[in-house]
Amino acid sequence: MKKFILLSACSLIVAFSGCRPKTDCNSLYDLIKAKSDAGEFLEASELADSLRANCTDAVQLIMKSDSLVEINNRIRLDFSLTENDFLARVERNTGKQTDSALKAWNDRKWIEWRMIDGKKMYFNRAASNLVLLRDFYENREEQDRMTYADSRMKNRLQHSRMVVKSAAGKTSPVCPVTMNIRYTITVLPDAVPGGETVRCWLPFPKENHARQNNVEFLSASEPDYIIAPDSLIHRSVYMEKKAVSDSATIFTITFRYTSSAVSFDPEKINALPYDMESNTYKIYTAEELPDICFTENVKRIADSITSPEDSPVEMFSKIYLWFKQNIQWTGALEYSVMPNIPEYVLQNMRGDCGMQTFLYMSMLRYKGIPVRWQSGWMVPPDNRNLHDWCEVYFEGTGWVPSDVSYDLQDSDERLIRQFYMSGIDSYRMIVNDGVAGPLFPEKKFMRSEPFDFQRGEVEWKGGNLYFDKWDYEMEIEYVE
Repeated sequence: MKKFILLSACSLIVAFSGCRPKTDCNSLYDLIKAKSDAGEFLEASELADSLRANCTDAVQLIMKSDSLVEINNRIRLDFSLTENDFLARVERNTGKQTDSALKAWNDRKWIEWRMIDGKKMYFNRAASNLVLLRDFYENREEQDRMTYADSRMKNRLQHSRMVVKSAAGKTSPVCPVTMNIRYTITVLPDAVPGGETVRCWLPFPKENHARQNNVEFLSASEPDYIIAPDSLIHRSVYMEKKAVSDSATIFTITFRYTSSAVSFDPEKINALPYDMESNTYKIYTAEELPDICFTENVKRIADSITSPEDSPVEMFSKIYLWFKQNIQWTGALEYSVMPNIPEYVLQNMRGDCGMQTFLYMSMLRYKGIPVRWQSGWMVPPDNRNLHDWCEVYFEGTGWVPSDVSYDLQDSDERLIRQFYMSGIDSYRMIVNDGVAGPLFPEKKFMRSEPFDFQRGEVEWKGGNLYFDKWDYEMEIEYVE
């Protein structure tokens, strides 16, 4: 069968020696897509070269084909471990495992791998994710004890208590924290030929939120820079710089802002009936494909969790708590290589913060509850990282922050234990109010992260520079 497919592909390519109908170009693209889906990336790349050479007028097909090849290259980076590499990591993490144990975990879809060009290749984080999943399903009580004993969780708990006490039942921002930030993107030497212009977008805090204010731009490494309007979905600082051979290309900005916390008590949210004709309701209860979507699985699970008699607050609470019992946080593939993130989470019952948030939002919007994406960074002194969360809208109350991937906390007080269902800490940097918005100035090539904007984006006239071509660093000074 494989020989037949190869002969068919070759026949298509040979046929392009003369003037051929456009349908042949479509057939060749379909074959590139089929090869990509089957993990036959080398053949897909060769066929894409033929499409580019023989279908010069089929601009859209060439762009789609090039995107498939780019995605395939990104999948290679995510799945770079051989079986021996994976087993060595498992042994380091958990000790040597029997074949039967590995088979059982594989059957439960706890081990992520793909066939790529005839070789079984494992996800870079498959071994560490296996530990997380095993603890979640087999050692839950022990895992909870270890989680609660973690110093970062203790600090988070202490901060949550302070927020709830300071809020004293009110929903205005409290416990402000001011931070000086130095953010750097370093493009690796010779990622771009010397003399060529590198275009770079760096994340910058938004100013249209009551709990994030006093934003002050301090400096940039380049004299000419553009700060994106705050009205855009993604807030950025844009700069350009010419690459120098054998040297890294470095972009740096410094800025200051103040972030505050809020706390809402779900039992005291008296949600009024939604105005279903309002723009807020229409926009934030709609699908945003591909990753805020009402698939049959999304609808089935959301309906099984909730009851038609539930109020919006009751549905919101039930769906949030369902995640705590059923979805384990794990390290994620790059989002651009997953065609439908909510379906991935449901099929595998795991995902990182953004993946869980996409599913959470899909469920809430399907149930008629407005919700919007929010993301950027979490910036506590002991655990700085990229992070995604969301805000849920209740008529008469407004936007309520909700972080579905943060754990329940070790407390008998409901408001403290479930703090992140309807509250948020002071250690955030809001960069995005939605997904897949345009960058400013416009980016010419496919983004490294097509939905979110947290690390930044880099390109030159030869194309996008993916995450393997540059590094980022955030340095934080907490102002007393």
